[in-house]
This record gives sequence, structure tokens and C-alpha cells, in this order.
Amino acid sequence: MRYRLTFGEKVFDALNYIVLLIACAAVMLPFLYIIASSLSSPEALIRGEVTFWPKGLNLTNYQVVMENKVFWRSFGITLFIVVVGTAVNMFMTVVTAYPLAKQGLKGKNIILLLIVFTMIFQAPMIPTYLIVKNLHLLNTVWALIIPGAISAFNMFICLTFFRSLPEELFEAARVDGMKEFSILWRIAVPLSTPIMVTLILFYAVSHWNNYFSALLYINDFKQRPLQLYLYNLIAQFNMNEEMASLVESNVVLSPQGLQMATILVATVPILLVYPFIQKHFIKGALIGSIKE
Repeated sequence: MRYRLTFGEKVFDALNYIVLLIACAAVMLPFLYIIASSLSSPEALIRGEVTFWPKGLNLTNYQVVMENKVFWRSFGITLFIVVVGTAVNMFMTVVTAYPLAKQGLKGKNIILLLIVFTMIFQAPMIPTYLIVKNLHLLNTVWALIIPGAISAFNMFICLTFFRSLPEELFEAARVDGMKEFSILWRIAVPLSTPIMVTLILFYAVSHWNNYFSALLYINDFKQRPLQLYLYNLIAQFNMNEEMASLVESNVVLSPQGLQMATILVATVPILLVYPFIQKHFIKGALIGSIKE
């Protein structure tokens, strides 16, 4: 016999659908507006006629972005920070979490207490800036990588997952003569693929979206990452030399359209990565949250 929903269950489902639709709209509508503005004609943008559908199809904005050397230089810097920074983050997280997951480590509780302390009381901005300055990291990409080489929160997620792995497997490997470093990289890490992919996504998105650290530590125009470039383009309403030269050569452009096209081109790469790791991300997030 087919189960029939009660009136209360129907109301609950209806409210769930409404809330989910509102949440989807809140996420998608601004994105649709960006797409529509980037594809609309300057006249339509000036008159405020653009909502969620482009008016007067115009691809000049994307042509300008694709030919903008300053944009691609910032894009390359950000790509380097994401790849190298995420690799550094993962190495530091794994080599910190693995020994702390073991019962026999002396002083483990004190180390964990100190790590928790950094989560509650974070270093102030000025002392951190002075440290970065004294290490001669200002105006280098390393100022955006080394100070945040490890996240305490992500380390605890990784530690929790390592604790869930069977200790008997590691004991068997030790009996066979494997060293701890080999056990970590040949057994523990391959068995932790879901949580590793999850942490890689966390770190990569954090590096990709990080502009505040660049705002503090990067003053060199040629060392600006992508998010700082977007910040200057939007908040300060700046147009680089390539865009200005096109405006002077009788190419009709809208600053708003250029901004939207630049934002969209800068956002697409990170959006394309997520579908390929979604399965591992969801599994890793769930396991990391419920395992003890």
C-alpha cells in the first residue's frame, strides 16, 4: 500500500521547497545579473535596462578582458599561489595531523592545546605585518602563502580522519619494516582520499578568494594577484592602460560591463573544478564531521 503524506508532512515539504527556491534565487540571481551585464551594450547599461537578460548583445567586454595583459598577469600569479600554496598547506596539514593522531606521541596534549589556543586567539594584524616585513616577504607571493601555511581547523579535520583509520593496518606495516614516513604517504594518505580532496578544495578556494592579505602585503603593481586586481577595478573604479587605450580608439565600452566580464572570467575557473571533485568533497566533509 502506498504511503500517504499527512497534512503536516505536506506543509513541511512545501515550506522546504519554498525555502530552497528562495536560497537558489539568492545565489543565482546576482550571478545571472553579472552575466547579463557583461553581455549587454553600453547604452543599455547606462539607461539601467539590464536585469537578468542581456540587452543588445555585446562581446567587446570579453574581447578586452582576453587581450588585457595585466589581467592575465594577475591571473597567473593567483594560479601560482593556489597551486603552490595548496601544496604547502596540504603538506603541513598532513605531517602535523598524522603524528598527533597517534596515542604514543609525548606532549601531544600540550601541542593540541597550543593549536586550539591559536584558533581562539588569533595574531593581531600589526604584529603579523611586522613579522612578514622582517622576513622580507613584502611584495612577494610568499607573503600570501607562508603566514597561512596551515589551518588549525583543517588540521583537526584531518586528524579526526586519521584517527578513524585502523591501527592494525599500521602495525602490520611496521612489522614488515616500513618507516613512519613511508606508512604516512603510502598507506594513510591514499586511504584518506575523500578528506584530502575536501581539504584541497578548502585551501584552494581560500587562496583564490583571498584579497585582504594581498591588500596588506602587496604594493607592487606587477605582483598583484587576481582578487586584488578585481578589488582595484571595482572598489576604486580603475581602468588599466589596455582598457583606456581601447576607449581612446573609439571603441565604445562601459566600465560596468568591463567589471562584470572580468569578474565572470575570474570566477569560472574555480567553478569548473568543483563538479569533478564533488563526490569526494561531500564524502570527506561528512566523514570528517562525524568520525571520532
